[in-house]
Amino acid sequence: MPTTLPAAADDRARSLLTVVDVRFEEDGGAVTVLVDGFPQSAVDLADPAALHFEYVQHLALAVDALAPAGRLRVTHVGGAGLTLARWLHHTRPGSTQVVLEPDAALTESVRRELPLPRGHRIRVRPVRGEDGVAALRDASADVVVLDAFAEGRVPAGLGTVEWLTDVRRVLGDTGLLLANLTDEPGMRYVARVVAGAREAFGHTALVGLHEVLKGRRFGNLVLVASASPLDLYTLRRAAASAALPTGVLPGADVARRVPSARPLRASDATAAASPEPPDPGSWRRR
Repeated sequence: MPTTLPAAADDRARSLLTVVDVRFEEDGGAVTVLVDGFPQSAVDLADPAALHFEYVQHLALAVDALAPAGRLRVTHVGGAGLTLARWLHHTRPGSTQVVLEPDAALTESVRRELPLPRGHRIRVRPVRGEDGVAALRDASADVVVLDAFAEGRVPAGLGTVEWLTDVRRVLGDTGLLLANLTDEPGMRYVARVVAGAREAFGHTALVGLHEVLKGRRFGNLVLVASASPLDLYTLRRAAASAALPTGVLPGADVARRVPSARPLRASDATAAASPEPPDPGSWRRR
């Protein structure tokens, strides 16, 4: 069911507009949100537990394996279809969720086409990830989820060690960062983000499909980071039982694989967006 981007509601919303084109395509009960031609989310209103993108399955896997039981305080950097926020509302009822999504028109379009469930505690703020995180209190979140893209690439500012250090402040000593990153074979970009996360947090790992972890193709990798030691045994067990062939790569192994990787830094202008993705027409739900 294709749609066009609605006009922004006011001058502030227009100033936040970053998306050229938003479309919704229905396929087998799930609706895929496409932004500038790139699939951003797949939402099943009838079954919020159904996660159609592999990286969203990996984000959920990490939450279930590593986050505390019960209600969570979650900050999402990037909104699109709010798939993971809907899943958390379904699986962790009562969780408070803040979504930092600068494109107010995108949020308006998603709310109209894919209404949020009743009783949700999801609040969307029309701000960039950098500004939104900077405004949050210390230790105010149990989980921060980074899933933000512009033209199919992770924005440069959201991979720097400075920003990751600010996320560490918001998460405190026990919180969990989950970051959806994309990279091409060689993992040079992801290795630099991992290096920054190791500097900011100390404990890191990657979760992804075996073929992406082994550098066989372009794809998504979920960075897991915390100031507290990660329970890699439980994470690996969860990955081994996943529906898709999923593995876990500790941050130290990433550093050994790409020994030249250094953190991306805004302070010395090394910050860079993730690599150009392949033709969006070749992307499919898994």
